[in-house]
Amino acid sequence: MLAKIKSVSLRGLEEIDVIVEVDISPGLPTFTIVGLPDEAVKESRERVRSAIKNTGFEFPMRRITVNLAPAEVRKEGSIYDLPIAIGILTATEVIHSAERVAQFHFAGELSLNGGVRKISGALPMAIGLSNKGHANFITPLDNRREVEIIDGVDCYPVKHLKEAVEFLNEDREIIPQHIDIKDELAKGVVHDELDFADIKGQFQAKRAMEIAAAGGHNIIMMGSPGCGKTMIARMLPTILPPLTLEEAMEVTQIYSIAGLLRDGIIMERTFRSPHHTASSAAIIGGGNVPRPGEISLSHHGVLFLDELPEFKRSVLEVLRQPMEDGFVTVSRVKMSITYPSRFMLVAAMNPCPCGWYGDTVHGCNCSVYDIKRYRNRISGPLWDRFDIQLEMPRLFPEELTNKPKGEFSADIRKRVISARKLQQERYEGKRIFSNAQLTPKLLKEFVPLDSEEKSFLRTASEKLGLTGRGFDRIVRVSRTIADLEGEKKVALPHIAEALQYRIDLSI
Repeated sequence: MLAKIKSVSLRGLEEIDVIVEVDISPGLPTFTIVGLPDEAVKESRERVRSAIKNTGFEFPMRRITVNLAPAEVRKEGSIYDLPIAIGILTATEVIHSAERVAQFHFAGELSLNGGVRKISGALPMAIGLSNKGHANFITPLDNRREVEIIDGVDCYPVKHLKEAVEFLNEDREIIPQHIDIKDELAKGVVHDELDFADIKGQFQAKRAMEIAAAGGHNIIMMGSPGCGKTMIARMLPTILPPLTLEEAMEVTQIYSIAGLLRDGIIMERTFRSPHHTASSAAIIGGGNVPRPGEISLSHHGVLFLDELPEFKRSVLEVLRQPMEDGFVTVSRVKMSITYPSRFMLVAAMNPCPCGWYGDTVHGCNCSVYDIKRYRNRISGPLWDRFDIQLEMPRLFPEELTNKPKGEFSADIRKRVISARKLQQERYEGKRIFSNAQLTPKLLKEFVPLDSEEKSFLRTASEKLGLTGRGFDRIVRVSRTIADLEGEKKVALPHIAEALQYRIDLSI
């Protein structure tokens, strides 16, 4: 007897319909899976066999052939365990109505006792199904929250194979639920432990972080050990604006594919801080089946690289193109997959190998050659991609002993949100979320400069030796400073402040 079960597959964020065909015929007992399966899919035979037996159903001792169509699409992972088991039980008439089974899509991994385990990528699967019309989706219970946020898809969660069989035989009722994603986002996230008011001194650094947050700008901080670089970077999420609905959906899909989604939608901007020993594949994504890397997991959030010169040169150079494009394409022999990667790059570094070059208290014991070699680990093109470059001084005893007098993160965040709102209104319909994403063409359209400002910028560019990219980044930062002040036009004071955030790496 033949049974056809509807399932799904993923290629990056793209959902692909898969039909699981199960044929049971007389002959020597065999269990064959065809249709370009990987090893995990081939291992489904043993999981499905044990799950059916341990659930109390009879496993057919006949010739079983499973075809995963379309055959030209490679099938990866354990998500086909549940549809294969349902196909076998439908073909053997344990499940009474093939017509009822045809109303549902299935995805889930089976344990040997018949339990249905959580899978990766349930959210983009559900989004793909909803884009094709209304769908009924039987998923693992642990995936219910990410599927229930999608309109147009009714989620029927099960935690055991027996529950799925009883539901399909109409012996059990499962009522689909839906989560209002807007209500979830409205709850927001409270940062109780971290607050900018706890930072002592470093007023220029806090101002620079506010500008970076308001415009989505890349920022690098250089200073001696203990001056607060890492602490300020880790507090950045407390002043970032909340995710929009569109941004939240994009980020949640990436985490779903990576298997890192814990409980429903991601409601706050992500903060990723990989160790400096991370490989290029870990940063940009990779593997036999390309998975999202750190830059994609930082999408619409922050990628923090502490001790930047300690990262391998090859790792740092792969960041350049995604920083400009907002996406990364991971190519392998069998496939190429594109993941979004529009992130804020925040980096911290010491001024020299020992860390004390230019310090007013500790003496530096590095030679000029050592310092140049250390700083040259960061290429000019990468350095030029930092909109804000900041030198941080050491903290003096009176600053350390006095009570902090800075603003609270909540107050700074209000100004950041107001600035972002102005940007959203200005760039409506352009698929641009912040000033940092302005292209040279859009800069001319949205940031017109008077002759006085142009003359001032021209003189500054000659003295600082700015590249064309560096020039544009000064204009972008100036636009953000004006937005924080609620000004419609960029003026000389805004440009002058933006020019302060440039560092000459030469010594």
